[in-house]
Amino acid sequence: MFQFGFNMFPDIPRPFNRSYKCFSVSMIPGNEREDVERGGKIIMPPSALEQLTRLNISYPMLFKLINQKMGRTTHCGVLEFVADEGKVYLPYWMMRNLLLDEGELVNIESVSLPVATFSKFQPQACDFLDITNPKAVLENCLRNFACLTTGDMIAINYNSKIYELCVLETKPGNAVTIIECDMNVDFAPPIGYTEPEKAKKKEDDVMIDPADLMPEPSMFVPFNGAGNR
Repeated sequence: MFQFGFNMFPDIPRPFNRSYKCFSVSMIPGNEREDVERGGKIIMPPSALEQLTRLNISYPMLFKLINQKMGRTTHCGVLEFVADEGKVYLPYWMMRNLLLDEGELVNIESVSLPVATFSKFQPQACDFLDITNPKAVLENCLRNFACLTTGDMIAINYNSKIYELCVLETKPGNAVTIIECDMNVDFAPPIGYTEPEKAKKKEDDVMIDPADLMPEPSMFVPFNGAGNR
């Protein structure tokens, strides 16, 4: 008769599910972490890494953040495991999406997300169009993100200015990972943008008098058929 040990399947990952007090990056004691604010990754405590390692969580580590009180969710990656125990630090834009105040509880679950193939964004101000190559700027800024979630309002920093963009659509799912992926990016017109009026054709601008379409009177006497036989 076969006898099996207690841990029959040691390599099967188990889900990570913990609640932490969340704080914005500006609340990190004596340390300004602008690198966190520029992307879509969070800082977690060392004990989280220990637990994730024991659970055999696959890499890259991706998480679903849930504000259970408000029913709001988003997704993120992790930058470092250096937060104080019981705390996590989030980019301010992420806290706004979750409707979280400083010190409120956020639930963090490990997730596996499909690789992104398409995403569509809507800038929240027309000045985003003043950027010489907005698509290249966005793609460069997204290198600091691990995930995108449809409906989120993300913030990117370019030339010392913050630009907000709404994630209108992601494929193949409402939440995707964008790590090492080939993703097509599209834009919707910015909030408040109006299409420039097309120049009307010159001929449409000229008023034509119907009389001008009539043939001019002939200088010769009309031929009536008489006298020429």
